[in-house]
Amino acid sequence: MIKKLASYIAEFKRDTILTPVYVALEAVMETIIPFLMALIIDNGVGKGDMKYVTIIGAAMIIAAFLSLAFGVLSGKYAASSSTGFARNIRKAMYYNIQNYSFSNIDKYSTAGLITRLTTDVTNVQNAFQMITRMSVRSPFMLISAMVMSFYINSKLALIFLGAIVFLGIVLYFIMTTVHPYFVEVFKKYDDLNASVQENLTGIRAVKAYVREEHETNKFYKASETLYKYFMRAEKLIIINAPAMQFTVYVCILLLSWLGAKMIVSKSLTTGELMSLFAYTMNILISLMMLSMVFVMVIMSKSSAERIIEVLEEKSDLANIENPIYEVKDGSITFNNVDFSYSKDKDNLVLENINIKINSGETIGIIGGTGSAKSTLVQLIPRLYDVTNGTVEVGGVDVRNYDIETLRDEVSMVLQKNVLFSGTIKENLRWGNKNATDEEIINACRQAQAEEFIENLPNKYDTFIEQGGTNVSGGQKQRLCIARALLKRPKILILDDSTSAVDTKTDAFIRKAFIETIPDTTKIIIAQRISSVQDADKIIVLNDGKIDGFGNHEELIKSNDIYREVYESQVKGADNNESK
Repeated sequence: MIKKLASYIAEFKRDTILTPVYVALEAVMETIIPFLMALIIDNGVGKGDMKYVTIIGAAMIIAAFLSLAFGVLSGKYAASSSTGFARNIRKAMYYNIQNYSFSNIDKYSTAGLITRLTTDVTNVQNAFQMITRMSVRSPFMLISAMVMSFYINSKLALIFLGAIVFLGIVLYFIMTTVHPYFVEVFKKYDDLNASVQENLTGIRAVKAYVREEHETNKFYKASETLYKYFMRAEKLIIINAPAMQFTVYVCILLLSWLGAKMIVSKSLTTGELMSLFAYTMNILISLMMLSMVFVMVIMSKSSAERIIEVLEEKSDLANIENPIYEVKDGSITFNNVDFSYSKDKDNLVLENINIKINSGETIGIIGGTGSAKSTLVQLIPRLYDVTNGTVEVGGVDVRNYDIETLRDEVSMVLQKNVLFSGTIKENLRWGNKNATDEEIINACRQAQAEEFIENLPNKYDTFIEQGGTNVSGGQKQRLCIARALLKRPKILILDDSTSAVDTKTDAFIRKAFIETIPDTTKIIIAQRISSVQDADKIIVLNDGKIDGFGNHEELIKSNDIYREVYESQVKGADNNESK
């Protein structure tokens, strides 16, 4: 884990190395100052030698300024290396997430990934900065102060040795006991963020159903659980402070009592005792810093493990060694295809799918909720891999294509339409970043989006809010269709993408497809028979299996499911007209 994270220091190696160097120099200067103070007291003030006091005093001032300068430099380089380290980790995590397949994404919650990219990275960044500064300064200061203490008086220095052993035991106890709590804490962070995200995303539904109190209570419970876990951890960590205070007071009392006896017996000077008091604080402050580092490392260990989990997650979809970079046409063939999200052959979502679709054909797909219509079409651009069998596009197994090449030739309007914050034009250019204004207008015309865009104040420069909240469901669907058309794909998949438009607009969109993209294979998933009845072939899915395959007339005669849906919709339409 450490080796993996250390690789993200990269271009900040110089700053990472310089930080402990300057920290060590700062510690040396701070260690020298009490020793110089002892010399002033014993050889200067005690003997009335003002020249000696002046010289050693000047040396103390120089040491103090050098300590300050080294401290500033260590802080500067520590900030640079730690923020750069965090930047590189976030970048690597985000880049890896972009490469995830749908099955990889399904393993993590959105809130969980956001927590890892923010809170967890910040924890690791803070720990990294503490390690490069405090974990260098504290041991260096501790060792230097101990050496000087033993140099001054080895008997009194044994007090510090006892203090170090005692605090070491306390810190070890805290470290081993607290870690499991922090593991749980960050899981609860995910739950809290999930609660917030769900509430804000669905705020309109919350208000429409007057569920503010319910959502507030749900957030309170998640927050309260997080609070309880933090309290359990903090109750253990808080032991550190009184243990430190106890050790400081014991050391001062023992030094005062034993030191006073030694001064009386002339085996210790006043200046040496004063310097030992100073080294007492140096040693104990060093131990305090070490304890802070340990606490931060304990917290960040859980965060680091969660970060590594995201970084080491490998997409289960990858290019073969020599992939194909050209899709010949839009023909599609399903050969004995089985599919399971869990890769469990006994829990299949699609079973024994055999279909042949010619390039340029229009194919409709209809079936009840949960019949795996969306799953079927997601296998075409290889958003998932089949469990058994093969899916071929242009006569080639989709697993043999370069993934980017294949997906560039398959334009898909997903069931859940997504627009991003930015202008209409910027959103449409997701389909083709080099699209001209004329191409954008033509695509919108085909998708029946031109009319409502022209009525907007800023037309194609109208700003779309995050998630497309300032346009209607039907407008959003038409913009997504236009975006898909801009790719000029060999295969166009509409996954229930005209459900929010009226039947007249739906008919105009289908007519535009026939006239403007006759060579593109069009697959239309729909709930309305009217959306697919003019298709060359219609697939009827039932519980992950093909129940029927043919044109409208053939299925009316031969397929019970299709006929029942058709009759129920026709009768429903007739009843509405009679009213």
